[in-house]
Amino acid sequence: MSEPAAPPAPSQPAVDETHSVVKAAGLIGIATFSSRILGFVRDMVLARLFGATPAADAFFVAYRVPNLLRELFAEGSMSAAFIPVFTEYHTLKAKRDAWELASATFTTLLTLVTAVTLIGILAAPGIVWLLAPGFRESMDKLALTTLLTQLMFPYLIFISLAALAMGILNSLRDFAAPAFSPVFFNIFTIACMLLLSPWLSEPIIAVAIGIVVGGLAQFAMQLPGLKRRGMLFGLRFNPGHPGVKRIGLLMVPSLLGLSVTQINITVSTILASYFAGGPTYLFYGMRLIQFPLGIFGVALATAILPTLSAQAARGALDELRTTIGFGLRMIFFIILPAMAGLILLRYPIVHLVFEHGSFTKADTLATATALLCYAVGLWAFAGVRIIVSAFYSLQDTRTPAITAGIAVGANIGLSLWLMTILDAAGLALATALASMLNGSILVAVLHRRLGRVDWGVVVRSAGRVLAACLPMAGICLWVASAPLWEETGQWIVKSVMLFGGIGLSVLAYLGMHLMLGSDELDVVLGLVKRKLGRVARKFGAA
Repeated sequence: MSEPAAPPAPSQPAVDETHSVVKAAGLIGIATFSSRILGFVRDMVLARLFGATPAADAFFVAYRVPNLLRELFAEGSMSAAFIPVFTEYHTLKAKRDAWELASATFTTLLTLVTAVTLIGILAAPGIVWLLAPGFRESMDKLALTTLLTQLMFPYLIFISLAALAMGILNSLRDFAAPAFSPVFFNIFTIACMLLLSPWLSEPIIAVAIGIVVGGLAQFAMQLPGLKRRGMLFGLRFNPGHPGVKRIGLLMVPSLLGLSVTQINITVSTILASYFAGGPTYLFYGMRLIQFPLGIFGVALATAILPTLSAQAARGALDELRTTIGFGLRMIFFIILPAMAGLILLRYPIVHLVFEHGSFTKADTLATATALLCYAVGLWAFAGVRIIVSAFYSLQDTRTPAITAGIAVGANIGLSLWLMTILDAAGLALATALASMLNGSILVAVLHRRLGRVDWGVVVRSAGRVLAACLPMAGICLWVASAPLWEETGQWIVKSVMLFGGIGLSVLAYLGMHLMLGSDELDVVLGLVKRKLGRVARKFGAA
């Protein structure tokens, strides 16, 4: 059998699309970085006020319910199903047709999530009973978890509408407002915690109120951008609209497909309720994982989906293959060193960020162990988002749903086994292993589906990344082994040492890529040079 023909060199439009994706991902990454910093401030306030107490455990279990539904109805399946269809309408039809689709989707979504919210509030006692079996021995803890769940359910309405607005703006390649909107979520949540908690008989309720108010702010912040684009949706109850029906057909199987990580985390939350502090340790461990995952992994997946969808709509499969390969290479360029840093610096990071007030040294050790177990799967969490986006751009939601079902089954089995060995941290490791399985199956299926994706280039790129991680690993080990971390206080010195070490690690990593002639670094440097050139020309003209 003859060898398959080599893939053609990317055309200039494909190269332009690549730069557009990286530029959009950079903007989203900057915005997400701002949001994550505020998110860490929020978590630090939460840890200082409530530590790993029963009230904190109750909150994190209660928050899991609307958070899972957010992933299902909002930032996960709804966005993934909506963007390809809306992009097709906007690309191939009139602007009025795209607006009608957006309005019909808005009205249908609002009706659906309002109904789910009302049902959820009424069914909260039963939901909590199932979700936190370990809480059944304490009726007060169970009652508090139920109350917090009911208070936070309306968050689902606002965050779902915010996700729809994000989908429309991202499809129009307007990434700024959607990317910065979570900043307002964190600002309002922090404000409610600090201002309301001293006045409430149960202070943790202030956090639940902040979640709902923050969700409303995240939605409202995007409305001016929709108005400028002429896409401010109106009430058009038309569930029979052809586009809405297609979105629904795509959305049903993707309820599981894109949300496998959240479903696995929910399984972990259920089982973690049997361990004192378990829900809290897993929450903070995953929050640290979501920092690089949100800034780079989710940012790139968000930026790449409209491009993949437009390429699929045009039938430009060669460009689509090139974009998929490029997306994976850029993911590994960023995520693998982040993974190494989190693994090696896990104790200093948790100690510096969370070990204050009610959060003890024992809590730090348990959270750092959970972080280690999650971090080994960080590359899979990020890579799956790119691969799943490729399937959704082809309007194939069935395949990710099937592989996700397999991954959920594997996660349950692994969790039941590993929790007997590693306690709550075993649940984190099970989630990571399940994500690796999910990603491996998706890659195999995508290769059969598309063919000619140059996996060799992706693997060689990953090899360069691993080689470049070696010097930064030495620096991280030096920082982590310092006796300073066992001492109390000295927070300024510890901050300087940790962030100075991270800065040196980044410089060592980039320096190695420069020596190795990394294509990914060339792309990033090229975009930076063009940006600086535009700034210089602007000031020169002034």
